[in-house]
Amino acid sequence: MKVCEYQPGLEGIPAARSAISYVNGAEGILEYRGIRIEELATHSNFLETAYLLIWGQLPSPAELESFQQEVRYHRRIKYRIRDMMKCFPESGHPMDALQASAAALGLFYSRRALDNPEYIREAVVRLLAKIPTMVAAFQLMRKGNDPVQPRDDLDYANNFLYMLTEREPDPFAARVFDVCLTLHAEHTINASTFSAMVTASTLTDPYAVMASAVGTLAGPLHGGANEEVIAMLEEIGSVENVRPYVESAIENKQKIMGFGHRVYKVKDPRAVILQELAEKLFENVGYDQYYFIALELERVIEEKLGHKGIYANVDFYSGLVYRHLGIPTDLFTPIFAIARVAGWLAHWKEQLAVNRIFRPTQDYVGEHNRSYVPIEKR
Repeated sequence: MKVCEYQPGLEGIPAARSAISYVNGAEGILEYRGIRIEELATHSNFLETAYLLIWGQLPSPAELESFQQEVRYHRRIKYRIRDMMKCFPESGHPMDALQASAAALGLFYSRRALDNPEYIREAVVRLLAKIPTMVAAFQLMRKGNDPVQPRDDLDYANNFLYMLTEREPDPFAARVFDVCLTLHAEHTINASTFSAMVTASTLTDPYAVMASAVGTLAGPLHGGANEEVIAMLEEIGSVENVRPYVESAIENKQKIMGFGHRVYKVKDPRAVILQELAEKLFENVGYDQYYFIALELERVIEEKLGHKGIYANVDFYSGLVYRHLGIPTDLFTPIFAIARVAGWLAHWKEQLAVNRIFRPTQDYVGEHNRSYVPIEKR
């Protein structure tokens, strides 16, 4: 067997062959199944994009209508899951609640019929349909309120915002939110996707696969950066404080949230789209004071660090958009999960077609030939 050089975190080592998404970090290109993200953000919607990612092609009008109707039908969650969620501590993080709830779905729907296309489609539909319902339900429950039931007359984005805020959203705001979901739906093999693939390779049920991915996304080195962007903008406080903040951070080698990417060496194409969305949203409903701080921060970062390939990433503007939609900061990462379920499911389905259980090796660096020391002599 060929022995590869050890790379911490498996950085740069191919773990799979995939036809789902493509990133060119030098040119700022992101494609889903060969279609540029800019086209999908302009012309598609989240469920159509999810269909594209999971089944590999854009649906016909009849296929899309059927898929959307199936998702609408399966939005509700079992009352036992609601009762379980009511027992969660109010102080618990929504990502922990989501991981537990996603895993619980397997108690009701897991048959592990992974060679049955009908079971696979049902699992895809249920997960896309129920994850948003569980996120919105926990948000209301932790405030002491009963969850709002889904509405079959509302589309995917509108329905989630309605369940979350208990009122029908502005149509433009809902469209902005739908585009945000599309932008976050997939991004090759990152930590949470790899976690999903490793779990899937054991041929466990898809609900365990999603719970595994959610748990990985919850870590601060993966999800949650857009939460920290908002905290950073609040700390900066004003446009005048931006340059001193950046200079101090650079001098002290502190990470500036929302900038830099392991792949992109130019501005993240999703950040470009999100900035345009934020601008249009603010034109409709009023500007956020933190937007002007963000603009100056991006300008100063490009001036200071652009030569190192450090530019705004997807997290920089997404938090501002979510905040303006009235979404609590600690729901930013669960919303990331709602979107990324599409990509996780696409990789799960692709993994099943060529499955081999993941079993990496290691470089042992411990001792050899040690003697056991009886407890009385230690």
